[in-house]
Amino acid sequence: MITVEGLTVEFGGTTLFKDIAFQINEGDRIALMGKNGAGKSTLLKILAGERNATRGSVSVPKECVVAYLPQHLMTEDGRTVREEASQAFAHLMETEAEINSINDQLATRTDYESDEYMALIERVSELSEKFYAIDMTHFDEDVEKTLLGLGFKRTELDSPTSEFSGGWRMRIELAKLLLKNPDVLLLDEPTNHLDIESILWLEDFIKTSSKAVVVISHDRRFVDAITTRTIEVTMGRIYDYKASYSHYLELRKERREQQMKQYEEQQKMIQETKDFIERFKGTYSKTLQVQSRVKMLEKLEIIEVDEEDTSALRLKFPPSPRSGSYPVQADGVGKAFGDKRVFANASFMIERGDKVAFVGRNGEGKSTLVKCIMGELEHEGTLTLGHNVQVAYFAQNQASLLDENLTVFQTIDDIAKGDVRLKIRDMLGAFMFGGPEESTKKVKVLSGGERTRLAILKLLLEPVNLLILDEPTNHLDLKTKDILKQALQDYDGTLILVSHDRDFLDGLVTKVYEFGDGRVREHLCGINEFLENKRLANLQDIERKG
Repeated sequence: MITVEGLTVEFGGTTLFKDIAFQINEGDRIALMGKNGAGKSTLLKILAGERNATRGSVSVPKECVVAYLPQHLMTEDGRTVREEASQAFAHLMETEAEINSINDQLATRTDYESDEYMALIERVSELSEKFYAIDMTHFDEDVEKTLLGLGFKRTELDSPTSEFSGGWRMRIELAKLLLKNPDVLLLDEPTNHLDIESILWLEDFIKTSSKAVVVISHDRRFVDAITTRTIEVTMGRIYDYKASYSHYLELRKERREQQMKQYEEQQKMIQETKDFIERFKGTYSKTLQVQSRVKMLEKLEIIEVDEEDTSALRLKFPPSPRSGSYPVQADGVGKAFGDKRVFANASFMIERGDKVAFVGRNGEGKSTLVKCIMGELEHEGTLTLGHNVQVAYFAQNQASLLDENLTVFQTIDDIAKGDVRLKIRDMLGAFMFGGPEESTKKVKVLSGGERTRLAILKLLLEPVNLLILDEPTNHLDLKTKDILKQALQDYDGTLILVSHDRDFLDGLVTKVYEFGDGRVREHLCGINEFLENKRLANLQDIERKG
C-alpha cells in the first residue's frame, strides 16, 4: 500500500536517517522502535504527509486512506463529544449535501440538451454511486460503540468537548481516526492517555478491524499484543524484522553479537595489514604487495556495530524508617464534587510492605482517593495514616510542576539538606544528568522523560516508608521503566501505584483496588489474574444481557 524509497532526512548538517526503504502492506501491524531521538516520530509524520523528507519518496495509492494520531493534539471546542467524533463522516455528509443540491438544480432547470445539464447528470450519478455503496445505516451506532470502548460514559456523549481534559480530547481524536476505517493507521504513543480497559479495547479493535497499523509506543505489553513486525530506526538506518517486539529484542542481540565478531575480525585484519605495510614499505621486492594492500585499505568499508544505549540509570530507594503495621486505613470513605458522586463507602486496610495498584477508568476516583490520603481533599468517612508514616507523593502532573526557570542542579540543590548536598552531583550522574552540560540545562528545555526522571529524583532525597506514585511511567522509555520497576521491587516500604501500564504492574503489585461505578473493590491478586477475572466477568455479563 505504501512504498518508501531512498528516504533521507537531514537537520542542519546532521543526518537523521539516510536512503531507507521499506513497504507497508495490507495486514501489516508494525512497531516502529528505536531510542529517543532516532527519528521515529519524524518518520511517522513523513508517512502521514505532515512533513517532507530531504530526499527520497513515499508512494501512497490515490484511494488509500491514511489516518495519523500525533503525540500532542487538541480538538476544537464548540461541538459535543458525539458531534466531534461524527466528524469522521464529514466527507460523506458533504457528499450527501452536494447530491441534494444537484438534484434541486436538476428539478428546476429546463435546458435538458445543454452541456451544463449533462455535466450535472454525470456528476450526480458519480457521487450517488459512491455514496450509496457505503453502508450508513450503523453510523450513529458505530460512533457510540467506539466512544464507549475508549472509556466515555453514555451520559457524557452529548457534553461539550470543552468540558474534557487534553487526554480525553485525544480519545475523541482517536475515535475519529478509527471510525474512518483507514487503510493505514499511524499511531504515536496512543496509550499514554488511556486506562487499562480502553487499552484492551483498542488492542482488540486493531487485531480484528484494522487493515494496517504502524505504532510507536513505550507500552511493551500493548506493542507485543498488536504487532507482528518490528522496524528499528538506529544510526541513520533501519532494520526490518518479521517478528513481534519481544522476539525482535532477541534477534537484535544476536545481530549485534554477529556484528561485533565481524568488526573484531576486520580490525585484526586491518592491523595485520598495517603492520605488513609498515614492515615492508622500503623493501623493493615487496613494493607491489605494499601498494596493493594500501589500496585495499583505502577501499575497505569499515563494519559498523549498532550503537548500544550505555547510559544507565542507577536507581535505589533509601531504606525505609519502620512504620506502624497499617500505614493506611479507610473506613466508609467517600467523595463527591457538588452533585457528582465519585465513589462512596470505601473501606480497606493497607499493611506495612504492601505493594498495591489503583486501577480503573479515568475519572472514577483513583487520583481523588490519593489526594484524600495525602490530606489535600476533604472527604466522607475516616482515613487514618499509621504510626510514623512518612509519605512521598508523585502526582500525575509532577513533572510539569517543576520550576522551568531553574537548572537541573538548582532544582535538586534547593531542596537537598544536610549530608545529601555533598552527593548532589553523584545523584544527578546516576539519573543521567552527569556532566556540567546536562546539570546546567534549564528545566524548560528538558523532554517529558527527563522531567519525569528529575521529579522522581526529588522523591529520593529523604527516606520515606509510604510511596504514592500516580502514573509515573507516562513519559519514560522502556529501559528507564524497567530500572524504576526493579527499584520499586527492591523498595522495603509500602507502595501505592496508580498506573495503566500492565507490564509495569506485572510482578510488582500483589493487590489491586478497582475503581468503578462509584465503588472501590479489593482484589487479592496480581494485575494479570485481575485482568483475566475481569475479562471473564465481562463475558459473563454480556451472556447475561444476551
